[in-house]
Amino acid sequence: MKAEIISIGDEILIGQITNTNAAWMGEELTGIGVEVIRNTVVADRREDILTALEEAEQRADLVIITGGIGPTKDDITKTTLAEYFGSKLVHSEEVLDRIRELFKGRVNMNELNRAQAMLPDNCTTIPNYNGTASGMRFSKNETEYISLPGVPYEMKAMMSDYILPMLAEEFDLPAIVHKTMLIQGVPESHLAKLLEEYEDSIPTGVKLAYLPSPGRVRLRLTSSGKDRRAVEDLVNQEMQRLIPFIPQGKLYGYGEEELEKLVGQLLKDNNATLALAESCTGGTIASLITSVPGSSEYFIGGVVAYSNEIKQEVLGVDSKSIEKHGAVSREVVEQMAEGVRKRFGADYSIATSGIAGPDGGTDKKPVGTTWIAVASEGITESEVYRMGDHRGRNIRKASVTGLNMLRNLVINTK
Repeated sequence: MKAEIISIGDEILIGQITNTNAAWMGEELTGIGVEVIRNTVVADRREDILTALEEAEQRADLVIITGGIGPTKDDITKTTLAEYFGSKLVHSEEVLDRIRELFKGRVNMNELNRAQAMLPDNCTTIPNYNGTASGMRFSKNETEYISLPGVPYEMKAMMSDYILPMLAEEFDLPAIVHKTMLIQGVPESHLAKLLEEYEDSIPTGVKLAYLPSPGRVRLRLTSSGKDRRAVEDLVNQEMQRLIPFIPQGKLYGYGEEELEKLVGQLLKDNNATLALAESCTGGTIASLITSVPGSSEYFIGGVVAYSNEIKQEVLGVDSKSIEKHGAVSREVVEQMAEGVRKRFGADYSIATSGIAGPDGGTDKKPVGTTWIAVASEGITESEVYRMGDHRGRNIRKASVTGLNMLRNLVINTK
């Protein structure tokens, strides 16, 4: 079954809100074997909605529409759907009773609220127990249409309670299996070069996708078929065949695992503590670490040592090292890592020092040059990276790189 999602709303097109509904629905539909082939966003205009419906019918077996069925005058989806399906709006006492129940003991209903009980006479009503806008189901030319409210928590409840179970029961859907591998520290283009041999031998029916973001690449293997167990076995087999092509220490997890959570679990499992000395990352690593519930069990604290004076006075960096090698250097970042670990009495530490940009670079040390060090008792490791020229991406890349360097250090020393 091929599906198209149509999101209706001017607020999406002008950037006032992010279309999180389509992303959530895509994941849920894929999980039950529905292939989402297109996401479309249209304005709150009759002509645009009608055109989107006509075009979707040509390519999709299932069309799910969200938005535009509220009580206000700019919500025109319901009347436009009635026009498209050749129906008229009729009163539903059952829907009105449900709306009355929602308002009971709260505020008085008005005419706009009562009008929500007017629905196309040829639709199947989908109950909404969290709002006044009922869902609607239509059929036309062997295509199924489902209209849902755009309010996320209302839409999600209706999808989970009605739409997804209905699709799984009424249609013979294949199993679609995704497996995702999380790679840190290998740019997408470099990774693609490393995987050329694997991609040349990938079996028919298995797809490999690259999903890059600052500091990491997700590799997603996908396959589908009638027998879920057989499809899962095939994807797992391909994942094991793919792993040897990935550089050692760069594969850090699977699925939707976050690096900061994995690092935190490693520290907890080893009853170890962490301290941070951040310069160019400006506290971003600390923010990632403390975003994990329970991080107080292993995170002691950190220093944002932006100035050379703080590097020297708080972390004990030798002023001669700064004068000779500069703040962005192996010598300085290693002293930062060792200094913060000793000062806080931590088992492990991470230190960063770099030129985030957009200014401050030189011929020898261009913007993006970043030294990162990790340390434990008797061990200090450091690497230099050329991150690029975008400040925000450089900070993010340096932060996740530091976390992965720590992950490898903990694994190799536990």
